[in-house]
Amino acid sequence: MRVSGEQLHSLIKNKLVAAGLKSEQAEETAHHLVYADLSGIHSHGAVRVEYYAERINKGGINAQPELNFEQTGPSTAIFHGDNTQGHYAANEALEPAIKMAKESGVAVVGVSRVGHTGTLSYYVRKIAEQNLIGISMCQSDPMVVPYGGAERYYGTNPIAFGVPSAGEDPLIFDMATTVQAWGKILDARSKGKLIPDTWAVDKDGAPTTDPNEVNGLLPIAGPKGYGLMMMVDVLSGVLLGLPFGKDVSSMYHNLHEGRNLGQIYILIDPERFVGLKPFQESITRTMKELNAIKPAAGFDHVQYPGQGSHERYLKNLKEGVDIPESIIRYFESDVIHYDRYEGLDAFAKSSK
Repeated sequence: MRVSGEQLHSLIKNKLVAAGLKSEQAEETAHHLVYADLSGIHSHGAVRVEYYAERINKGGINAQPELNFEQTGPSTAIFHGDNTQGHYAANEALEPAIKMAKESGVAVVGVSRVGHTGTLSYYVRKIAEQNLIGISMCQSDPMVVPYGGAERYYGTNPIAFGVPSAGEDPLIFDMATTVQAWGKILDARSKGKLIPDTWAVDKDGAPTTDPNEVNGLLPIAGPKGYGLMMMVDVLSGVLLGLPFGKDVSSMYHNLHEGRNLGQIYILIDPERFVGLKPFQESITRTMKELNAIKPAAGFDHVQYPGQGSHERYLKNLKEGVDIPESIIRYFESDVIHYDRYEGLDAFAKSSK
């Protein structure tokens, strides 16, 4: 069902407010989720709202947090999120982090004790729009079979990178450290689609194409992805004194309690190095040169990282975005949530 970004924003915000979020928290969360859907990242968009509504309604997302930006050094700080809605808390941490980076040249800011924060490209794009380099990483619950192992330990633990260019569009890169993010599998499940057999394994450790049979995700590039997800867990969990590894809280285990997740921002001012203008010009040159590379067989052209999602965003912003009718009907109903997520396993299946 095709809807405009404005319509989708209103529907999402209204449902989150009905679930118990304050208007400004719901407003920012809706901005984020609409950005994800317009960018084609449907795994982190409207499909997540019912889960958030259930967790908010049950008290597992703190709708009245005491937020605190604790500066621990000239270039370091911790933003204490008090287990509020993750998108809102992570966005609130940006303004003081950007200010710190512009004052000192670099900032490393941990976002501590929050819920799920969505797609990281949203945040590094905002950083890049302030003429800063932005890197962000965050934890997620154990869903990945480590290289050589048969039990889950780390999460999909994404990494994002954004830098300003000389043009209107920054260069943005956002990836899970698994072959594919869990949200993409959740999206496939909601649409009744199969997944590639390289994404995940079933309960026996065998490759599966059925999103309903997924029991473990695979790290990207085997041991290399495994090492990257370890790095993310150290920087966004261990460094902040939060639960890490197999102890990171499950998305569905207890919706009445906060998740205590961590995220980290690293911001760098290119003006303190090569200078902003030459840096931007080099980034624009990089983007153009990548586009100009001779494409391989089966490809029309080469894109720079993040180009496809940004083109989808601009197209969908003008033309509207397709959202499953069942999700729109839920938004339009008086139902807050259907009490369907509490107690599910890591892959949103009954654990009974």
